[in-house]
Amino acid sequence: MILPEELMRVPLFAAMAPELRARIASRSADISVDADEWVVHEGSAAYFWTLLDGEVEVVKRFGSETVQVTTFEPGEYFGETPLMLGADAYVGVRSLIASRLMRTDPADFHLMLTASSEAGAEIARTIVRRIDARREFYVASSVTEAAIVGDRYDLACHDIRDFLSRNQIAYEWLDPSDPGDAGSMPPAARDADCYPVVILANGKRLDQPTRRELAEGLKLQTMPRGAAYDVAIIGGGPAGLAAAVYGGSEGLRTVMIEREAPGGQAGTSSRIENYLGFPAGVSGDDLANRALQQAKRFGTEILVTRNVEAIESTDGCHTITLDGGDRMEARAIVIATGVTWRSLEADGAAELIGRGVYYGAAQTEALGARGKDVFLIGGGNSAGQAAMFFANYARSVTLLVRGSSLEKSMSFYLIRQLGTKHNISVETGTTVAAVTGTSHIETITTCVEATGATQTRAADALFVFIGADAETAWIPEALDRDARGYLKTGRDIENWPISRPPFPLETSVPGIFAAGDVRSESVKRVASSVGEGSMVIAFIHQYLAAPISP
Repeated sequence: MILPEELMRVPLFAAMAPELRARIASRSADISVDADEWVVHEGSAAYFWTLLDGEVEVVKRFGSETVQVTTFEPGEYFGETPLMLGADAYVGVRSLIASRLMRTDPADFHLMLTASSEAGAEIARTIVRRIDARREFYVASSVTEAAIVGDRYDLACHDIRDFLSRNQIAYEWLDPSDPGDAGSMPPAARDADCYPVVILANGKRLDQPTRRELAEGLKLQTMPRGAAYDVAIIGGGPAGLAAAVYGGSEGLRTVMIEREAPGGQAGTSSRIENYLGFPAGVSGDDLANRALQQAKRFGTEILVTRNVEAIESTDGCHTITLDGGDRMEARAIVIATGVTWRSLEADGAAELIGRGVYYGAAQTEALGARGKDVFLIGGGNSAGQAAMFFANYARSVTLLVRGSSLEKSMSFYLIRQLGTKHNISVETGTTVAAVTGTSHIETITTCVEATGATQTRAADALFVFIGADAETAWIPEALDRDARGYLKTGRDIENWPISRPPFPLETSVPGIFAAGDVRSESVKRVASSVGEGSMVIAFIHQYLAAPISP
């Protein structure tokens, strides 16, 4: 309990009328934290904080690095700026030693400003001073963590840019063939024999790096820290991330293994507007990044650029073999590998992947689409969201839909939004028969299915959203699949080996579960995948508590 006389040690409150000071003291929370404990997480709801005892540090996350901005001592306060801006906390605060703080709700902060002119003036001066200090800190900080030098139509360069973007790594991209980039070319990249070259913020140069080399150079985790875990999650899409958050938060030693970047296909969505809790919509990579930070906060290990090559199960213990031969054990496994894009069966398309032909939204290509004519194939929500995104950059966006109408496959709100963009056109009953180009895409040939009429037209980019399939060939044959390769779970299992019934979301191998799009009969929506990833941890708790019986 905070006493009014304690606040007399804080200049801000000492200047207030006694009645107001007493009211703030009685309505605020008394928070005690240990050393190295988080007081505020970046992106969390904003409150007004006053440090009564101890010392805290203010930290800001820049990509994979966390940098100290400043420290606070007793009598100082923070949190006023995001409250005045109506924003979430844009920095984190962590205790350096055992500390005691007063947390004041936004409504009572507003009362302070309106009821005490002295407090209002003091806080206004503080906001101006701190914004100026933040500006200087921002200017002095390195915003980008890597500089990529490579040709726009180089597939390896495209893969690096996509990898960095999806892992929330800020980068600068320079094209050696662009005269406008010549003056900004890092000296370390000018003598390169071949591209792409990546120059890291610490000056290290990587020539044509693999994703794993890039991840290790950026200090992303690629190796497990332990040999055994309670739960191993394979796949980092919405279902895998949800399982990572709930597994870590419920005290299970949890590791998530992702071969590319957290977020899965959902991470490439330019805008998800019907996801619960985000009235203005949220991009797939933003949603994935929020979940990733949440999972890390609960202690879940996140491995990137690692493939699972084999799973062996013996007497309730599961051994996972990663690429390169690294092995780990897990008491339970969640397979959340989602699906992979279906290949476009059009002449010439395979040869131009990454050179104008892209699967998914490929938001890294947005700037390259400026003033250009781009085409998208698909009639689902992913295609509609991407069309809206690219319409903000391209001269024209043409959506090619095989079906007779969008109403059969796309949400109503998205169809309505497409109609508001003057540079988006929709052609139904149309497919792509061929793609041509030398170093990059130049033309596509479309076919009207009803008449067979074809048309060849100039194209600067082609984005493909024609559905996806489960990629489960690597998974042990003991796991039941349906005719399309999706994993069967729960009551759908045909070959169950032990006496107890399978838990919901459990596969035909006890202790191995499936969640999200890879699961047979799942609803292919982000929200449902998140729900399954959350639920599966509850069933794993039951599995771990149940006796192992034949």
